[in-house]
Amino acid sequence: MVRVSTATAWAVLCGTGLGLGLWSLVSLTPRLRAPRLVDRVAPYVLDVSPEAREFLRRRLVDPLPIIGSLLTPILAAAARSLSAWIGGTEVVAHRLQQSGTQKTVEQFRMEQLSWALVGFALGTVLLFLPALHAAPVTVRVVLPPVVAGAAAWGRDWLLQRAARQRLARISSELPTVLEFLTLSLSAGEGILDSLRRISVASSGELAREFAWVFADVHSGIPLADALRDLSRRIRLAPLTRAIEQVTGALERGSPLGEVLRAQAQDSRDESKRRLLEVAGKKEVAMMIPLVFLILPLTVIFAIFPGIFVLQSGF
Repeated sequence: MVRVSTATAWAVLCGTGLGLGLWSLVSLTPRLRAPRLVDRVAPYVLDVSPEAREFLRRRLVDPLPIIGSLLTPILAAAARSLSAWIGGTEVVAHRLQQSGTQKTVEQFRMEQLSWALVGFALGTVLLFLPALHAAPVTVRVVLPPVVAGAAAWGRDWLLQRAARQRLARISSELPTVLEFLTLSLSAGEGILDSLRRISVASSGELAREFAWVFADVHSGIPLADALRDLSRRIRLAPLTRAIEQVTGALERGSPLGEVLRAQAQDSRDESKRRLLEVAGKKEVAMMIPLVFLILPLTVIFAIFPGIFVLQSGF
């Protein structure tokens, strides 16, 4: 068995990183050849040709085409095993939809697995630090898996954070969007024209979702079904309630202007209640520095001069 010193291990690690970096740069250089016919036609027949989708899926191995082609089946199998072991595929799919990303569950699991592998490599590198040379064997064995698990959990936490932030933005945009739709309907436009106008005039998250609804309607899906699909995809209570009222009005033939105006007012009231709840929680949180920092300092400043005078004997 060959003994490897710390300097040799670092040299191997740095050389491997340098080789992968140079390989990445070489793989990004343009190819000096004309594109093939299948390369030009495949992006335009994705909707009707499973072979074209499979062909383009095999090409997505950036930035290392050769290594990606070799490791993609292994990583995909490992991602499926990780998803089966951790569970919660439906929850992850729902969070991906709420965050607005176009990734699939398998792509997210592969990304999470990549984070875990990077964390495991980082934990292995930390073992070469001089401070950990005298650490117990248990710590040296447990450190890489712990770092890998923390990295995988961190990627899932980032997804949850992105979903929460996007839902908060949609909730804050909902009253304004409903009022805009009400004004468009009052001006004589139809519901589809109002959705198109809000998707073009606004750049918010809810306007982007309405743009998807408008695209679904133009592809042949009924408006009520497209709105219900939006409700299932976002699962935000105020938006779901507004969509239920709108679809009910469409089915019954009721005037949409009054329905949207009432829903906008309800959204405003709910925003005010949510703001008051947040203010109440912040008020309780503000008591912590007041009780444990400001009040003790005030007592000290009030009592310390008297104690000093008593100790000095007047």
